[in-house]
Amino acid sequence: MRARRSRAVSLLVTSVVLTGFLLPAADAQPEGGEALPVPEAVAVVRPAVAEPAAVDLDEIPAEPPVRPRPPAERELYGADCETVIEGSQVTATCQNGYPETDFLRLHVECDRWWDVDADSAPVALEPAGRTELTSRCWKEVRSAWVTHRRP
Repeated sequence: MRARRSRAVSLLVTSVVLTGFLLPAADAQPEGGEALPVPEAVAVVRPAVAEPAAVDLDEIPAEPPVRPRPPAERELYGADCETVIEGSQVTATCQNGYPETDFLRLHVECDRWWDVDADSAPVALEPAGRTELTSRCWKEVRSAWVTHRRP
């Protein structure tokens, strides 16, 4: 069985050969000198005569184009937090190692549909500070995460 690439190549070659047979017929003129009428839906394709490529050396810039500026380095921000889930209790211990205050919130999603999810109030964590955020569900905890906000 032939590969798809050879099938595509053979279709391309076949279409080029058939076009070569049809072009002389489109240019044929009867003995009276008038061209045969060409239906509006048929397009006549004439082969283009390729001119040799010429490059004007004066148009080539002496220096390479200017490169865009690299993106600014990402600013370091946000306390490092470790979240621990033990049964229905969630504890997040956070330490801010950056020179800017970070407002933290602990979010807890409970597993049961009737158990209310909890979002803590924002807690300001000063530079080089450490804090512990806690929350709980009545039953199982599905997920917990900490969000950060700039002052």
